[in-house]
Amino acid sequence: MVHPRVLRALSTPLVGHLDPAFLSLMDEIQELLRLTFRTRNQFTIAVSGTGSAGMEAALVNMVEPGDSVIIGVNGVFGSRMAAIVERCGGRLICVEAPWGQIVEPDAVAAVLTRSGPVKAVAVVHAETSTGVHQPLEEIGRLCRQGDALFVVDAVTSLAGVPLEVDAWAIDVCYSGTQKCLSCPPGLAPLTLSERALSVIRNRKGPCQSWYLDLALAADYWTEGKRAYHHTAPVSMLYGLREALRLVQEEGLEARFARHRRNSTALMAGLEALGLAPFPQEGYRLPSLNCVKIPAPMEDRAVRSELLQDYGIEIGGGLGQLQGKVWRIGLMGESSSQANVLHVLSALEAILLRRNWIVRPGTAVESASRVFATSPAAQ
Repeated sequence: MVHPRVLRALSTPLVGHLDPAFLSLMDEIQELLRLTFRTRNQFTIAVSGTGSAGMEAALVNMVEPGDSVIIGVNGVFGSRMAAIVERCGGRLICVEAPWGQIVEPDAVAAVLTRSGPVKAVAVVHAETSTGVHQPLEEIGRLCRQGDALFVVDAVTSLAGVPLEVDAWAIDVCYSGTQKCLSCPPGLAPLTLSERALSVIRNRKGPCQSWYLDLALAADYWTEGKRAYHHTAPVSMLYGLREALRLVQEEGLEARFARHRRNSTALMAGLEALGLAPFPQEGYRLPSLNCVKIPAPMEDRAVRSELLQDYGIEIGGGLGQLQGKVWRIGLMGESSSQANVLHVLSALEAILLRRNWIVRPGTAVESASRVFATSPAAQ
């Protein structure tokens, strides 16, 4: 869902992408992104493209042929990062974990120790395919000790769960606008440390992607230069500014608490329906709630009925989890008490009609008890 203020901002009359008024807008977006990423990085921009463009920009600028890169793989998006490293000609080193579990920092430490010089280590903070919440701080410390860049995918975490780019020694971090920022898809917030910028400036050869070459894009986003690089998506940037204003008005800590509260209520209701969490205990995302589908419940039938009869779309499993899990997003504007109760009521009604549960009212009651002890939930 998108806040009405963001929708109005998207309809702002267009100006040229080199118009002084628009360049001022870019400056404001950069400062708001720094506050949201919790960084002082000068290079903090919105890449023109979706979250996957942010992923590709992060990696193709860092990785040159022969570079050793460690990728934490515990879901679809870790696998996607690994594929990009291979396309760059990098020496891929995978640290794998079962889907639903975190990439253990000790496993990363062991690989760093025995792999010789490593250019970068990359992990997914919020694995959208499994609902796993990856801890970052210890891996960041290991990267600094090993003189490796730390790259983080924060597509489903930025502005939804705590993310400390500077405090956790993250060198490259990217996200997407359509998740917890509640802006339409089309931009990829990205921030680079001075260490990362130094690597880009000292590449042996040019970046394999001209459009996503951050050394070129930097000149467009740098105040005082503003060298033409590409035509920016003007309307999307108006929308992003308003979405970031809403984040700051609510306050990051309050926003994180709202996501936790609503997720706790949703999971209480889902467990009352016999749906168990899929991710490892203690590492479950509040923004993306992933539950196992028990027999005899049918994945496609339930999701189709939710969409057609109630206007609710939830995600099915990706990759090896296809047909095995449901993924329910509670991100940004969508993370509300009303939405939690609506989806639980609808899901309960469907399961009752199909005789897959026998006790009506339990899901909503369980969630309501959580909300009763957390009156700030809205």
